[in-house]
Amino acid sequence: MTRLPGTANRADGAAPGAPGAGAVRRRVPAKPGRGRVPVPDGFPAPAELAPLARRMLVDAVRVARWAGELEHVDKRGELLPDDARAAGRALAMTVGAAAKAWGQALLVGLVELRDGGAGPGWRLHAWEHDDEAVIRGWSALFDAWTLLAPVPPAALRGVFAQLAGQAVDLAPQLLSFLHLVDGPVADSELLEMLRRGLDERRHGSGASLLSPVPHAASAVSAVRGTCREPQIDVPYVPSDVAAVLDWMLDGLAAVGALGRADEAAELSPLGHWAVRAKLEEICTVAQTAAGHIEQSAPELLEACAAYSPGPARAEFRAWVAARPVDRAVAELLDAARGEDALVRGLAFEALRVAGGTAEQAVRGAVEEAVLRPYALLWLAEQLDEGGVSPADVLGAEDAAWLWVDTAAAVLDHGDTALLVGHVEGASAGEPVRLFNRARQSGHPRAASVLTAVAGVHPDPAVARAARRSAFSVVK
Repeated sequence: MTRLPGTANRADGAAPGAPGAGAVRRRVPAKPGRGRVPVPDGFPAPAELAPLARRMLVDAVRVARWAGELEHVDKRGELLPDDARAAGRALAMTVGAAAKAWGQALLVGLVELRDGGAGPGWRLHAWEHDDEAVIRGWSALFDAWTLLAPVPPAALRGVFAQLAGQAVDLAPQLLSFLHLVDGPVADSELLEMLRRGLDERRHGSGASLLSPVPHAASAVSAVRGTCREPQIDVPYVPSDVAAVLDWMLDGLAAVGALGRADEAAELSPLGHWAVRAKLEEICTVAQTAAGHIEQSAPELLEACAAYSPGPARAEFRAWVAARPVDRAVAELLDAARGEDALVRGLAFEALRVAGGTAEQAVRGAVEEAVLRPYALLWLAEQLDEGGVSPADVLGAEDAAWLWVDTAAAVLDHGDTALLVGHVEGASAGEPVRLFNRARQSGHPRAASVLTAVAGVHPDPAVARAARRSAFSVVK
C-alpha cells in the first residue's frame, strides 16, 4: 500500500470524504478484479462513494483536462517546468500544486505516458459517468500514499528513514484495526501498536550490521529500491516512533483514507472500502488455485519479487506451512540454483521462515558454489540471533561472488543507476580492489556486471577500472 501529508487539513479535523465532512460512515466491500460487483445490504454503493473520490481528485482532473496532449514530459513522467508554470497560471494554482495534481493524475490513470509525452487516459473519459472507475482510480492513489508523503529533509538520514521503511510494512495492521473498530482511535493507542510491531521486527529477525560486504538479502532490497546500502540497526526513542506514526497518518489522511481530529484517527468511507477490498483480495487469493500457496517455489518467488518485505514474508510463511517442511526447503533450494539471482536471494529469505528445520539442508548447500555465500550467511544468522556481519562470515572470494550475484539481480530486475550505490556500499573506498576480486570470482555474470558498472558510474576513473576488469575477467 502506499502518500501526501502537507495537504491534510488539521484545522477542521477531516480529510476530504472523512467522517465529519458530511460523508457516509458505513463500510463498503469490493472484490478484486474486473467487472461490476454486487453490493451487500448495509454498505454504500459506488454511487455514494464516487463523489468523495471525485472531490478528492478535482485538481488532478482539472490539470489532466488542461494538459490534453503534451508532446514532452520528463523521464519520470512529470510536467516540464514551463508546462507546470503554464498550468498554474491557467488554473489559478501554485506551480507546486499543479505539479502535485499532475502526479496524482498519473497515479490514478487520468493521464497516460506515450512516446515521450502524455495524453488523456481512458479513466478521464469515464470520470463523470463510471462510478466504479472513479473508485478504482482513487484506490491507486491510496496504494501510493507512501510515495506521496513528504519526509522532512532533515529526517531523510538515520533513524527516521529506517523506521519509516519498517513502519510501512506494519501499516496494514493499523488500517485493519481502524477498520474493525469503525470509529475514532486515539493516536496513543496506535502509537503503542506501532511500537510493539517495531519491537517484534527488531528482536525477532535480527538486523544485519553495517558492513562493506552486502547482505544476502541486498539483491532483493536493491531491486525494490528500498535501500541502497546495508541497513544499520540503530536504537530508537519514543519520539522517533511518534514522528513516524504522525507521518503515516498524515499521508493516509491526505489521500482521503482517514481523518484526524482531537489526537485520534478514524477511517473515512473510502478508507473502509480500501481496507475491505484488500482483505477480500487476500481471502480470495488464499482460497483459489491461483493463490501463491498452490504455486511452485519459482512461481512464489517471482510473484513475491514485487512485494514489500512484510507481505512477502507473510506469503512465505503461508507457502511453507501448506506443505511438509523438508519438501518446502528442497523446492526453495532447487529454485535458488537457477540463473535468476533475485530468485536466489528471495529463496533464502523464504528459508528464514522455515528456521532451524532447514539447517541440515542448508549445510549441504554450502558445498555448492552458487549457493555457498547465501548458505553461510543463513547458517550464521541461525546461530547468532543478535545480528550477523557478512564481513565476519564470508571470505574474500565468497564476498566477491555474492557482490556479483547481487549486482546481476539489480541488472536484470532493477534500475542500473542502483549499481553505483552497490559499488560504493561494498568497495570501502577501494573500487579497483573490488573489481579485481569480482573478475576473479568465477561468476558467469562478472563481465556483464562490470561492463554495466562502467556504463553508469559517474566517476571516469572508477568507470575505466570497471571496464578494464571486464575485459580481463577470469574464465
